[in-house]
Amino acid sequence: MAQRGISVFQGASALCLDAKGRLSVPTRHREVLHATAQGALTVTKHPHGCLMLFPRPEWERFRERIAALPMSAQWWKRIFLGNALDVELDGTGRVLISPELRKAAGISRDVVLLGMGNHFELWDQATYEAQEAEAMKAEMPDVFKDFSF
Repeated sequence: MAQRGISVFQGASALCLDAKGRLSVPTRHREVLHATAQGALTVTKHPHGCLMLFPRPEWERFRERIAALPMSAQWWKRIFLGNALDVELDGTGRVLISPELRKAAGISRDVVLLGMGNHFELWDQATYEAQEAEAMKAEMPDVFKDFSF
């Protein structure tokens, strides 16, 4: 899905990594990833305990913003940039998630891939379900006070 030249990813997919740690990207996202990024993605850590998967052009924009942060954000630069790995969709639409990044996010086999607009989040399924349940119990943030559903 595209809007003003920007890819918009949304929706959740429950998936399983294969024995080699490869993620099969849902078919509905593959065409957009090939069209906008020639199947080139970048994977890095997210501070909430998941991984972020960016189509390469979106990663380059994000990387520029992170690189421009002041020295006081040096550890965040290390987290985002120092852990980033470039990956490619293979012929069957899979990407390899490195052992280091899988370990960092507590991912073994069952995962949830969330479309988050211009990128994806990849969560260990049990971790995501537990954190989502906690968030649903809590009060909604103030930014939703005037939001109608």
